[in-house]
Amino acid sequence: MTIADDSLRNRLLVASPYLEDPGFHGTVIFMCEHNSDGAMGLVINRPLDISVGEVLEQLDLDGEEVNQPVYAGGPVQPERGFVLHRPFGEWQSSMAITDQLTMTTSRDILEAIGCGEGPSEFLMALGYSGWSPGQLEEELNTSSWLVCPANHDLLFRVESEQRYAEVIRAMGIDLNQLTDTVGHA
Repeated sequence: MTIADDSLRNRLLVASPYLEDPGFHGTVIFMCEHNSDGAMGLVINRPLDISVGEVLEQLDLDGEEVNQPVYAGGPVQPERGFVLHRPFGEWQSSMAITDQLTMTTSRDILEAIGCGEGPSEFLMALGYSGWSPGQLEEELNTSSWLVCPANHDLLFRVESEQRYAEVIRAMGIDLNQLTDTVGHA
């Protein structure tokens, strides 16, 4: 199987209890890209203490009344903004993740959100989580992450503090039953 066949794009990574990096404990990451060059995703359950409206105001854009939270997408380039959204739109710098979900990084989407003309559903993150080639696969082999299909309603309709528990519940997992060792019968 090639990495294209095994791509984690449009999947959720859920931190297992055995993930050694405390910075990612309890996180849910939406995977935007995964190929032979590495992987990139956004943490979707760590809201920052700033709203989209406050970010727009800092950028001298309209929209200070947009009270939606901004998320800490990950430790890489925390000054850079990413907007996951549906439906599509005609934005300057967008990447289709699926036929229903897009990631945009250009200022024009922020201007549209501020004017009330942006996408009907969106999630904004500052920074991203990135892996070099083979790094994520290594972490998966050490049971650091649980993987499940993405549920786009989770991105836009479930409160951030409920996302980890909701994904675990949907996977049918009891975290108390997980082990970091494999036994033999």
